[in-house]
Amino acid sequence: MDDSQTQAETQTPRGRRAGGGREAKRAARSARSSQSVPYITRKIPYFEVLDEEGLSIIERNADTILEEIGIDFRDDAEALELWKAAGADVKGERVRFPRGMCRSLVQASAPREFIQHARNPAHNVVIGGKNTVFAPAYGSPFVRDLDKGRRYATIEDFRNFVKLTYMANSLHHSGGTICEPVDLPVNKRHFDMVYAHMKYSDKPFMGSVTHPDRARDTVEMAKALFGDQYMDPLTGRPKTVVINLINANSPMTFDETMLGAAKVYARANQATIITPFILAGAMSPVTVAGTAAQTLAEALAGMAFVQLVNPGAPVVLGSFASSISMQSGAPTFGTPEPALVLYVMAALARRLGVPFRSGGGLCGSKISDAQAASESANTLLPTCLGGVNFVLHTAGWLEGGLSMGYEKFIMDVDQAGMMHTLLAGVDMSENGQALDAIREVGPGKHFLGCAHTQANFESAFYRSPITDNNSFEQWEAEGSSDMTVRANALWKKQLAEYEAPPLDPAADEAILDYVNRRKASFADSNI
Repeated sequence: MDDSQTQAETQTPRGRRAGGGREAKRAARSARSSQSVPYITRKIPYFEVLDEEGLSIIERNADTILEEIGIDFRDDAEALELWKAAGADVKGERVRFPRGMCRSLVQASAPREFIQHARNPAHNVVIGGKNTVFAPAYGSPFVRDLDKGRRYATIEDFRNFVKLTYMANSLHHSGGTICEPVDLPVNKRHFDMVYAHMKYSDKPFMGSVTHPDRARDTVEMAKALFGDQYMDPLTGRPKTVVINLINANSPMTFDETMLGAAKVYARANQATIITPFILAGAMSPVTVAGTAAQTLAEALAGMAFVQLVNPGAPVVLGSFASSISMQSGAPTFGTPEPALVLYVMAALARRLGVPFRSGGGLCGSKISDAQAASESANTLLPTCLGGVNFVLHTAGWLEGGLSMGYEKFIMDVDQAGMMHTLLAGVDMSENGQALDAIREVGPGKHFLGCAHTQANFESAFYRSPITDNNSFEQWEAEGSSDMTVRANALWKKQLAEYEAPPLDPAADEAILDYVNRRKASFADSNI
C-alpha cells in the first residue's frame, strides 16, 4: 500500500467563508464539524447473526447450487470456452462447477482490498478490510424536489448531484449513474455522465456498464484523465481508477451485456462489483438462508469468471436483497429480513477474503417523509454494523430506486455523517476519559463552564445541518419549517456556492477530444 491508503488529511468545506465576529466563529465551527476523511476505517466490532456452523451450511449450499444446478452464461461463447478450459461442466449455456472450484479461483488471485485512485490523491479510497466507502444512489430515471415534484431526470440534474456529492464530506465517492439523463440519446449519454464525474468532482467514480463499448469508452476516458499516472510502475498493470456494477440477472443467470462489460473492465484491471440483484420471493426463495446461499453462488460464479479473464483484477462481492409484498409483489425496504441477509453476506465475504458491497439509504416512499426516514435508517444502520465496504445508494434513494430526491439526498448525507461518528467508536484517550473534567467539577455542579468542556465543545457531538432542536417558540418564529423544507434550502445554497475542483487543461482537452470523436462516429441508431 502507498501513503494514500492511510490518508487522513482533512478537507476544508467548499463554500464561502463568513468574515468577522459571530459569522467568523460560526464559519470556524462549521469548518471543524465538516472536516472529512477519504474513507472510514471502523473501530467497532462487526455485528454477527450466524455462528460458524450456520455460515458453513450456507457455503455448502452455495457449492451445491453451483455443482448441481449451475449458472447460465448467456450469449457469450468466450465465457463458455473460458469455463470449459478451466474444468467446468458446460452444456449449452449452463455451467456447472466442481465443488469448491469458484471459491478456489477467487481466493487464489482476487485482492482482499485495493485502492481506487481518484484524480485528487487525497480522495483515493481503500475498498475492503475494515474500511467503509459511501457513494450516492444509482440508476434512477426520475428526480424529485419540492419545487418541481417528480419528473424525468436530465443531464443538468446529473451534474447537480455530482456537485452535491463532491461537496458532501460524508460521501467519499462520486458514484455512477446517479440518475439517468433521459434528455440525451441512449447511445451517447454515457460520455456526458462519465465526463461529469471527471469534470465536476475529484472523488473516485464508477463507469458505464450498459454495453461493452460503453465500458471501453469509460476506460479510454480514464486513461486520458490520468495520463502518465494511469499505469502503476511497480506492477506494470493499470491502476484501478474506476469501479463498476455488474449485476447478475437473478436467478442464476449472467447475460451478455454484463459479461461483456465485466470482461472489458477486468482486462483493464478495473474493479467490478458482482451483485446478484434479488427481490426475495420472486428472484430467490422467501427465506433468509435460501436467499443468502443463492446470492453467494451467483456472486462466486461472477467473481471467479473475472479471475479467469484476468487473475488479480479487483472484485467486490455484492448483495442487493429486498423483500417483496406477498400481496402486491412490490419491493419493500427497511424490513428485517434484508438486514439479516446483509449481515450474513458480510460475514461470508470476510470469510472468502474479498470486499463487500451492499446497503445504503433504501426506502419505498415516494417522498421524503417519515416512511422514507425510518426505512432508510433501518437499512443504513445494518449496513454500518454489518461491515459493508462499498455502500452504494447511500444518499438520494426514493420510490424503490425509481427516483432520486434532492431533499432526500441532503437528509441521507446527514445520516451518513452520523455513521462516521458511530463507526469511530469510543474515544479512550486521556481526553476521552475526561477524568480531569470530573475532578474539576466535583459533586453537585455542572460541566458547562469547565476547562474540558470549553476545549471540546466545538467537536464534542455530531452537529446536523438540518435538524431543529430549538424551542417551539423559536422554531415557530423562524417559519415553522420541517426538515424537508430545510433540506430544500440547503441543497440550493450548496449549488449556489459550488466551485469546481481544478482539472488539468491538457487532460480535459484529451478527454473531450476522445468524446467528440466517438460521438461523431455514431449513426442515428442506438447500440
